[in-house]
Amino acid sequence: MPAPPKVYSSSAEAVADIPDGAVILLGGFGGVGVPENLLAAMADHPARELTVVSNHAGFGERGLGRLLRQGKVRKMICTYAFHKSAFIFRELYMAGKIELEQIPQGTLAERLRAAGAGIPAFYTPTGAGTLAAEGKEIRSFNGREALLEYALPGDFALIKAHTADRLGNLVYRGTAGNFNPVMAAAARVAIAEVERIVETGGIPPEQVHTPSVYVGRVVRGENLDFRSEA
Repeated sequence: MPAPPKVYSSSAEAVADIPDGAVILLGGFGGVGVPENLLAAMADHPARELTVVSNHAGFGERGLGRLLRQGKVRKMICTYAFHKSAFIFRELYMAGKIELEQIPQGTLAERLRAAGAGIPAFYTPTGAGTLAAEGKEIRSFNGREALLEYALPGDFALIKAHTADRLGNLVYRGTAGNFNPVMAAAARVAIAEVERIVETGGIPPEQVHTPSVYVGRVVRGENLDFRSEA
């Protein structure tokens, strides 16, 4: 039986089956590598009670900010929640309308990587001796305390790449190769917004950054601002 096609005709089609309560891994670092078209589709999608895992808690009224403003996000898991541009999240948090799990950036990256690698948990010295250690198992390795951290898998990853082939192999450009690769591997279904799609074989094997085995869906972004090339 042939594999189902991975190339979707629109961002709306690509996110159509995301349900209420889903855990969404959202790629990007600052404004680079953010799947803006997939986020715009989610703003028109009815799913609510979402948990969003992201490096930040939104910038202004666009992208993730629109989902926050619509009240669709129940919980944020991120490293940098209170940037001045994340004013919508701040308003919701101060009003007690959204949950926050704020964790160190490296720990977030490693929890995602562990999920993609099938590693259930790991120890890290990051956060030992601070408030971040509260409620966590602590062990000592060679006299240095380390915290037990658990893998962080997602139901769906919304990521941004520069190029995909029709099998779903991805290439990132510049700093867009930030959280996107680990989130693709950590999610049950990774949805990649890309700037161009080439035929199978159009990407040399040694240039593939995320192999197709980790990517479930590919869509060419309808409105591209090329920030992934920054």
